[in-house]
Amino acid sequence: MVTPYKHEPFTDFTVESNKKEFEEALKLVKGQLGENYDVVVNGECIRTDQKIVSTNPANTKQVVGNVSKANQEIAEKAIQSASNAFEDWKKWDPRSRAEILFRAAAIVRRRKHEFSAYLAYEVGKPWKEADADTAEAIDFMEYYARQMIELGEGKHVESRPGEQNRYIYTSTGVSVVIPPWNLAFAIMAGTTVAPLVTGNTVVLKPASNSPVIAAKFVEVLEEAGLPKGVLNFVPGSGREVGNYLVDHPKTALISFTGSRDVGTELYKRAAEVQPEQKHLKKVIVEMGGKDTVVVDKEADIETAIEAIIVSAYGFSGQKCSSGSRAVVHKDVYDEVLDGVAKRAKELTVGNATESNVYMGPVVEQAAFDKIMSYIEIGKEEGRLVTGGKGDDSKGYFIEPTVFADLDPNSRMQQEEIFGPVVCFTKANDFNEAIDIANNTEYGLTGAVISNNREHLDKAKVDFHVGNLYFNRNCTGAIVGYQPFGGFNMSGTDSKAGGPDYLALHMQAKTISEQF
Repeated sequence: MVTPYKHEPFTDFTVESNKKEFEEALKLVKGQLGENYDVVVNGECIRTDQKIVSTNPANTKQVVGNVSKANQEIAEKAIQSASNAFEDWKKWDPRSRAEILFRAAAIVRRRKHEFSAYLAYEVGKPWKEADADTAEAIDFMEYYARQMIELGEGKHVESRPGEQNRYIYTSTGVSVVIPPWNLAFAIMAGTTVAPLVTGNTVVLKPASNSPVIAAKFVEVLEEAGLPKGVLNFVPGSGREVGNYLVDHPKTALISFTGSRDVGTELYKRAAEVQPEQKHLKKVIVEMGGKDTVVVDKEADIETAIEAIIVSAYGFSGQKCSSGSRAVVHKDVYDEVLDGVAKRAKELTVGNATESNVYMGPVVEQAAFDKIMSYIEIGKEEGRLVTGGKGDDSKGYFIEPTVFADLDPNSRMQQEEIFGPVVCFTKANDFNEAIDIANNTEYGLTGAVISNNREHLDKAKVDFHVGNLYFNRNCTGAIVGYQPFGGFNMSGTDSKAGGPDYLALHMQAKTISEQF
């Protein structure tokens, strides 16, 4: 009997023993920095001359790892390996596949702080954020394993006298998984194990900013008993390797999380039927967001301030769910704006490996340059209230930044900045606030801060986002509690961590027998 699912608890770092354990994990990982990691195809390690050099975004001279880079020839071998392994893997009992995930989750749980320490070093994730990332990775394994055991029984359909009908789920085939760097462990793990546990084989192309964490997870799955060829690890460039994998006629399913531009291009490529391709490719795409915290005049002001701070500055605003827009009723606008600006000035910014750092660096030079260019645009379109400065001399640090008085259609309020910048717009009434919140091409997350039940009920219907939160921040969805995915240009609304997600990786089959 499988125990009921319950999400992995977060670590309380105010407890001295927990703090010391994490510090020990940081020391352990520091001693492992700079190691080499290989491509893995059919269980064999391949070391190439070309490397992805992963560095600490808080200290760019510190190399986290050197990861072998695959080319198209290796990508082809990976696809063939996955295709061959699929013939056996799809026949495994669903419970046996689930048990590999349970074991992998147990391995990660024992090494939880170690993985979180890698997140601190490789993507600049502060302790609390890193801990939540690792906990979510464990959650995905635990939740999807249980879901697969349930799906393995199929779903009920009716039968007639003299006839028996069954409705079952079958595996799809070779899956190409292209995860992001921002939830470098959680989303990478979740999008990898979902096709695996459903009986598909995987070619994993990790994000170039977080390949070491992915390599470490591949080691865990191997230790947990995953057969050779079922998971193939092929770091490489999106243009050379990513496109090749997406276009391949043997690719049956593609799971991508990343930018709108790449996601829409991938979606288009996947729709084209290649020579010798006998199927239509399944596509799961989660892209960006331009997420809004709406503050009603009948709101608790402290709740509103806290919601905006957490939404905007958690992991330096580098989440697709980050609340980069605050649309505030005119009657409380100044009070909320002043409160957020004051709190933003108090936030600590520094190296994520250090304790008591609220905000670490942004992930790379290109991200730093992009965010700083948006800050210049913000100075033209609105009023800079606080922040606005950056320092890339040693790492990629940007101050928590607040802009006020922005037009709802300004670039700052329409385009995804993906950094520690929140933009304020004033609304005359609640209806206008919801209209403004809906005026972007995205529809991922949103929050409404209000004590007016009629307004909350209106938002349930009219606020067009996949994840809507009341009287709290708009980030931090928990697996099995708040299934995650968005509308419009935020993606296919595939609801990761929810009861429908695994079925997207499978094909439903009806079997009818007459007696």
